[in-house]
Amino acid sequence: MNSTKGRGQVGRMLAVGVMCSAFAISMSAQVKTETSTTGGQSAHEVSVERGEVVLVRGNDLVVKMQDGAIRHFPNVPESARVTVEGRQLGIHDLTPGMKLERTITVTTTPKTVTTVQTVTGKVWHIAPPSSVILTLEDGTNQQFQIPKDQKFNVDGRETDAWGLKKGMKVSATKIVEVPEVHVQREQRVAGTMPPPPPLPPLRRRPTD
Repeated sequence: MNSTKGRGQVGRMLAVGVMCSAFAISMSAQVKTETSTTGGQSAHEVSVERGEVVLVRGNDLVVKMQDGAIRHFPNVPESARVTVEGRQLGIHDLTPGMKLERTITVTTTPKTVTTVQTVTGKVWHIAPPSSVILTLEDGTNQQFQIPKDQKFNVDGRETDAWGLKKGMKVSATKIVEVPEVHVQREQRVAGTMPPPPPLPPLRRRPTD
């Protein structure tokens, strides 16, 4: 029975993306990117399994579960540990009759990864409402597709594609929010030694 702590950070990424004030960027090398992560409230689910050791052969373990089912745990790693009376025991220390209890705690934490990309340049050509060509900071011209309802910042004022004129210095931002769910699984195994065998009955010496 594996007692190592699984701290998998493998979270399931939900295929949901929210784009706010999106600006389609074709040349990421000219884009300033900032990423931040915010976490929500974690939820915990605890389950307990109990059983009795039936057989230990090499690194194979057979346990009779509390419901009477027989479970085979093959190739138990040498690093697996069971806490018994304050001691850490390995697979080879287990004996038939020993009681085992495995506690599994699954922690689910929702998180939101927010990516903010910003591009700044001077309008070289505008074809509203679909595209704009900007002269970037390195002097190159790049064309960008303009999504619906895109807003541009011009000298602290917001405008749409129709308000852009050649020579204006503008900035636009793409914000992508991706919700994720991170799942962490932790398990702990404890056990108790089997009771000692009963003492043989005392034999009374015959009297003369």
